[in-house]
Amino acid sequence: MRILSRGTLKKFFEEYPTAEQSLLAWADETENTTWETPQQLKEQYKNASILSDKRVVFNIKGNDFRLIVDIEYKFSLVFVIWIGTHKDYDNINAKTIEYVKNN
Repeated sequence: MRILSRGTLKKFFEEYPTAEQSLLAWADETENTTWETPQQLKEQYKNASILSDKRVVFNIKGNDFRLIVDIEYKFSLVFVIWIGTHKDYDNINAKTIEYVKNN
């Protein structure tokens, strides 16, 4: 899979250094696999939450952080939509939140 907006991950772990190793491990695993369906993803990440055909929430670092992505299985693309603390996640709608580029 190819991860788009990977800079969002880097910016996040610069602010939250304890997330770095877990995010890098997630990115490495994601880039070295190909999911063709949400079911295949769920086999690898049993704790991932499949919100729709393409929207998935991953628990990062023992659920300290949440990562929301949109996946285009047909094109092997993973687009990082949002990442934040578990507390911040409780204040958003994971199904409808949109990517906002921060400069």
